[in-house]
Amino acid sequence: MSTESSSVTTSSYDAPALDRKERTKFDEEGGFKVETDDVYDDLDSGIDPVYCAKAKVLNEAFQEIGMGKYQWYLFMVTGFGWFSDNLWLIVTSLIFTPVVNEFGFEGPWMKLAQNIGMLVGAAFWGFACDIWGRVWAFNITLFITGVFATAAGASPNSVALCAFAAVWSIGAGGNMPVDSAVFLEFVPASHQYLLTVLSVWWAIGQLVGSLVAWPLIGNYSCDGTTPETCPREENQGWRYLMYSLGGLMLLLWILRTLVFNLYESPKYLMGRGRDAEAVAIVHKVAAYNGKTSKLTLEMLQEAARLAAEVNGIHPEKAEVHLDTSWKGAALRKLRKFDAGHIKALFATKKLAYSTSLLIVIWALIGLAFPLYNGFVTFYLESRGADFGDGSINTTYRNQVILSVIGVPGALISGWLVELPRLGRKGTLAFSTVLTGVFLFASTTARTSDALLGWNCGYTFTSNVMYGVLYAVSPEVFPTKDRGTGNAIVSTANRVFGIMAPIIALYADLSTPIPIYVAGAVFLAAGFISFLLPFEPRGKASL
Repeated sequence: MSTESSSVTTSSYDAPALDRKERTKFDEEGGFKVETDDVYDDLDSGIDPVYCAKAKVLNEAFQEIGMGKYQWYLFMVTGFGWFSDNLWLIVTSLIFTPVVNEFGFEGPWMKLAQNIGMLVGAAFWGFACDIWGRVWAFNITLFITGVFATAAGASPNSVALCAFAAVWSIGAGGNMPVDSAVFLEFVPASHQYLLTVLSVWWAIGQLVGSLVAWPLIGNYSCDGTTPETCPREENQGWRYLMYSLGGLMLLLWILRTLVFNLYESPKYLMGRGRDAEAVAIVHKVAAYNGKTSKLTLEMLQEAARLAAEVNGIHPEKAEVHLDTSWKGAALRKLRKFDAGHIKALFATKKLAYSTSLLIVIWALIGLAFPLYNGFVTFYLESRGADFGDGSINTTYRNQVILSVIGVPGALISGWLVELPRLGRKGTLAFSTVLTGVFLFASTTARTSDALLGWNCGYTFTSNVMYGVLYAVSPEVFPTKDRGTGNAIVSTANRVFGIMAPIIALYADLSTPIPIYVAGAVFLAAGFISFLLPFEPRGKASL
């Protein structure tokens, strides 16, 4: 392939590895008539300059191709990851009461096993996909979830069930870090906002789980509340649910692996020194979309050469400088946690204040959300019984209604954040405070309908809250330290999520105490959100 030259109307090649003179030289020799804004945009990025310069070329190549059929199909199959993430979070809530009745154990242990598995999965798969590639991780996470969730349906006791929950959660926990990486590395910068839109699949996951659980658990569960009065043969509903949803995961896995052909990430290939393969993949995506790409192998090589010159690396050693081994890939991943990047998030008083508040907000929401959502079905049934309306059928009907309410909540958050008087900060603060208010209000319900109404309000505002939370943090963190910032707040969220079932183990779930705790934590997180010093609405991220 020969390099095609073109006049460049923008100073689009702004990689941190090249200064203005070298960018001009590169553009004159072959560039793209597009404009992208990359995550790393200066010499202090901490990323290998050769890798960064070549990644810039790939970014511009995808911007040149634009959003096409391949990316829209990818939007669907990566959506399966969001779908799976929330589906399996709600499943343990859906089966909570019947498995406790059958096995006679403390149900929060199952939630604890799941949350530990989710934490391990998120950490392992996010790291592993940078070492061994995106494709195998993308394809195997749903398979692991499907196999072990299906096997969980045959659990003979609570220990086996908790073990299966932990293992299927290792698969489910890897979906969002892997799938988000895959999606972002194939879409043009102009359409990266679709990563936020993918949260709709998250809400749909809860809805599907609730819809399937309603007839199965509603019609095939025992009436007893102890192992003696709730034998296995009379309590098959939750097992049918596990078989059904585990089978669904395997079906989605088949769609991913056999129906849709995921190409390996060009950035991953480039990072492993397989530049020719990376270029070939870009051309395959372009052809799939009915377009052509001007990207050539020579463009990547020239970008590497110029980056090496600017950074004092001998041109002939440019490719050698880029460590393409698995160790090099791992080190590039670990560099996100470099102390310099952490210090940069606290470089000024205002930035340190903002970073600290975001960590606290993520941690508090990570505690409050699973403390209530993880046991919501139990709450609905036990409180409904107090009102003389705690039948299994009514409980799961109400769960379906709540799941339906969550879908528009996920969508409307994208509109609210653009309102001038609300913006990101206002929407996050008000939705989080309202989430806590609705929880407290639910404890005042004196009828089943009132309880359902308050919980509908909670579900709607909590989905708005999470939609904004996932978007505002990357916008507020400085670009060159965004990866580190996201990693820190996500870790805080998962670690505090593990604390939720521990609290439930020592608090009586039959009392409103866990609800009071969750509501108070939501209120605290909401009021803290008002204190955030930055408002990203209408402003470009730095």
